[in-house]
Amino acid sequence: VQLQAFGGGLVQARGSLRLSCAASGRTFSSKNMGWFRQAPGKEREFVAGISWSGKTIVYADSVKGVVTISRDNAKNMVYLQMNNLKPEDTALYYCAADRISYNGYVNRNDYDYISWGQGTQITVSS
Repeated sequence: VQLQAFGGGLVQARGSLRLSCAASGRTFSSKNMGWFRQAPGKEREFVAGISWSGKTIVYADSVKGVVTISRDNAKNMVYLQMNNLKPEDTALYYCAADRISYNGYVNRNDYDYISWGQGTQITVSS
């Protein structure tokens, strides 16, 4: 599956953005999907993940309550709604697909994911 994330931009603190990730390929609906981010000088970190069915969702503790992940398998899309953004949310955001189809566990480690898109930049000004 090939992925392309978009929807980032420059936003003021306490603003909102909705990231989208478009997937191509027939296997999207069988893949758990994850959102990750990487800030300058920092390691890539897990943000949120959603199971292939959409029934299981996990969030990093740092973003609980401020982000919502969702997916639309009919449209081959996964989304990340981000609210109350803070300057520390500034990063390059990536979507990625699980290595395994129909995985019963939503992984948080980036090595469990493949098919990384190019990422979309979010910059939050104070």
